[in-house]
Parts: sequence; C-alpha cells; structure tokens
Amino acid sequence: AALRDGRAPAPAVPRADPAAVDPLSPEGAAALARSHAGAAQSLAELEQAIRAFEGCALKATASNTVFADGNPEADLMLVGEAPGAEEDRRGLPFVGQSGRLLDRMLNAIGRDRSSVYITNVLPWRPPGNRTPTPAEIAACLPFALRHIALVRPKLVVAVGGVSAKALLDRPEGITRLRGRSATLDLPGLAGPLPVFATFHPAYLLRQPAQKRLAWGDWLRIAEILEKQSSPVP
Repeated sequence: AALRDGRAPAPAVPRADPAAVDPLSPEGAAALARSHAGAAQSLAELEQAIRAFEGCALKATASNTVFADGNPEADLMLVGEAPGAEEDRRGLPFVGQSGRLLDRMLNAIGRDRSSVYITNVLPWRPPGNRTPTPAEIAACLPFALRHIALVRPKLVVAVGGVSAKALLDRPEGITRLRGRSATLDLPGLAGPLPVFATFHPAYLLRQPAQKRLAWGDWLRIAEILEKQSSPVP
C-alpha cells in the first residue's frame, strides 16, 4: 500500500537478533566453541565437533586436526599447547623430538602412553610454530575444557606456558607457573579437579638447564597420583 503522500513504503528491514554474534569475531568464535563443545556428550562427538568447527583460522593452514593420543581411561591427562610440524603431519600430539623427551619423562615415573591421555589446548598448528594469539586460544579452550570433563582424570598436567596460563587462568609465564597447582571446576565433574603446571618438552630442549626443575615437577606429579590412589586409613 502507498503512503498518504503517494510514496511507496520502504522495504522492511529484518530486525537483528540481539543474541546473534558475528561468528567471525573473537567473541563469536568463542561463543560458538562453547556451544559446540558443551553439546558433545562423548569423545567421539567432541572430535566431530572440533573437526567441523570453523571459528579458528588455524584450521585452514594446518594439515591435520590433532585430537588426542593415549588411554582415555587413564587417571593422568596431559594438556599441551599446540601441535608442531611433526604432530601436524601425523595427526597425533607429542610425536616429534619434544614427544620423545616427554616419553622419557613419563618412563622415569613408571608411565607410558598406555597409562596417560594426551591432548592440546589447540588442535591445529600455528604457522611456523608461532605462539597462538589470545583469540585463537579463546576459540579453542572450550573444546579443551570439555575434553577434560569427558575424560574425568584424577590429575591434569598443563604442559607449557600456553596451557598453564589457560588452565590455571593466570597471566604469568611458565617459569613462574611451573610447579604450581590449582583446581578446575567444570560442568559434569563431581568436584574440583587438580591441575599442575610444568615445562613443555620443547622448552627443555631449548633450555636444558631447566631439566632439573622439570624432573622435580614430574616427581611431584607421581607423588600426587600415588596419594590419590592410596586407600584412606
């Protein structure tokens, strides 16, 4: 119908949904990740959700989505930072030179990959192994937290600065955070989950003098697990 002055009415403009967020913005990507991660009720569903997620540009430059390795029934879960070149090529976490050092550290406390579960905060390799940006971490962290909640380990070890800062929710670098403990409160868990921070093996390869401190960390990790498994008198 025409207006009183004879002009045609302007076309209706769709009203913006106040709940809608630009999925390409950092806030939108993080919100989308929280929604997709929270909907996953199993590790298989979580892996499918990560592979389908389009909210992180790293996916476009990576060769593989690196989900996890090891035993999902293990009491010890390691959460690293992001895949490196070899991990990206093979699609598994910690399989390069740093992975071999990690295996030796696990062996030293009587563990191997059949008795731990391993993943990363980011499932995709940053180009050139650069440090991931805060927006990239925010877009991937909801999946890592849901991963932890689904596995339900007795102890989480944050391996490296990116993981330690994200899981302990602290701004300091790994040299200050290593050896620290905190707890995670996640939906679906019966109670707070202990988290312990230590150096990334790649850092130890660059700074071998820090291996002594790392060895102390792993002895502490073994002690925590032993106390958890000991019967209460």
